[in-house]
Amino acid sequence: MPVPWMLFEPLIVDRAAQRRDLDMSLADAVVVRDGTVLCADGRVVELPPEARPEAALTIYLGSDAGRDLVAVVPADDAYGIGRDDGLQMLGLRDLLYAFAERGDHGPRDRELGFTAVAISTWHANHPRCSVCGAATVPARGGWTRNCEADGREHYPRTDPAVIVAITDPADRLLIAHASYWSPRRYSHLAGYVEPGESLEQAARREVGEEAGLTLASLEYVASQPWPFPASLMVGFTATVDDPEFTLDQDEITDARWVTRDELDGLVAKDEVQLPPVGTIARSLLEDW
Repeated sequence: MPVPWMLFEPLIVDRAAQRRDLDMSLADAVVVRDGTVLCADGRVVELPPEARPEAALTIYLGSDAGRDLVAVVPADDAYGIGRDDGLQMLGLRDLLYAFAERGDHGPRDRELGFTAVAISTWHANHPRCSVCGAATVPARGGWTRNCEADGREHYPRTDPAVIVAITDPADRLLIAHASYWSPRRYSHLAGYVEPGESLEQAARREVGEEAGLTLASLEYVASQPWPFPASLMVGFTATVDDPEFTLDQDEITDARWVTRDELDGLVAKDEVQLPPVGTIARSLLEDW
């Protein structure tokens, strides 16, 4: 299945875990703050050491062509505001299209941006030990936080979630609207994996809970890092024998089966807004 990002290829930037304790002051830097990344014309900017802002946090991202790269969280909370040099802090959601459409730099920029946002967000959300409550400090190039009170190491978390593109015996696709989404936004059914279940069991459970559907078949497609704030989206396609659904009216408030022509018409009339380009949800839909 064609996808607009390099899901199946090795990482472009070598994370070089053995170099995470080096002097990071001489590395080029990606600037990240509150889920935004410093960009110019839709590209992630890499600042040389002399242009880096004073850092509240520095995270080693890896080595690329003999060059070390770090993510820097500026000590100045206002960094990037009111710039007139063409640089701006942009959220990852605003960059998804550029990442997907730019074949030359897009996959690398996506990799750097997603990693920088994911790790910096974890640091911001986990300043204390989850066991004893004492303050923790960054270590190993920003890839762990150490509790100096009890000696524990804490590692970044990733919360897996499943997303399922479902078709019925007539090859219609199920599109659904979540209660917390903006009006007219539709996508596939999705949900978080719970402790004690596999990805496949989570997919079947979520579909059953949200729409009362029983899956006849289920096939893994691909996955996508999704640091909003700390997820990995795992994509599946599935079929049902019985298309009758009953929505939970809590998480999912509307759903419908559509043919390809019907979906084109709904989008043309702006009655349905599709997932953005660059997401696994959009890729699953376009593949159908």
